[in-house]
Amino acid sequence: DIADQLRRRAPQRGDKWHLDEVVLTIGGHKHYLWRAVDQDGFVPDVLVQSRRDAQAAKRLLRKLLKQQGRAPRVLVTDKLTSYGAAKRAIMPGVEHRQHKGRNNRAENSHQPTRRRERQRKRFKDPAQAQRFLSIHDPIANLFHLRRDHRTAAEYREARIQAFQLWAEVAGAPLVA
Repeated sequence: DIADQLRRRAPQRGDKWHLDEVVLTIGGHKHYLWRAVDQDGFVPDVLVQSRRDAQAAKRLLRKLLKQQGRAPRVLVTDKLTSYGAAKRAIMPGVEHRQHKGRNNRAENSHQPTRRRERQRKRFKDPAQAQRFLSIHDPIANLFHLRRDHRTAAEYREARIQAFQLWAEVAGAPLVA
């Protein structure tokens, strides 16, 4: 799978995770898209759940720990109490910052999903939404190149490397 190969080849991500959830309407029913974003704006993983409780938050944290292989230094969330309960159960030593305004990085990360949801007239079922979103984010991470503190030449080199990696993983020839 392309997304799995991209995840395996991705560099180590930041140690500050922003967590957030947003409501999606899938097949006429409410579901929650749980998303983690690191301090650089990269999305390590997403999870579509039918509930918004501590059990769903624990499932997201377990999935993130399994994929990342290490716990974050800081966890930033909104005021939802499920995050606190899940963090106490799974990562008791991690600093937890709950603040309404500090979680904008995760809130902004939902915008492309919202746009897609409106354009496609909603996702059809939760499994399809999970499949699409878990494939979309590693690809978006690959081409999410930060411009700050980079010269134009460094940025061009990073883009070339991203396209070369995409060509390797996708098995498509690179067109000059």
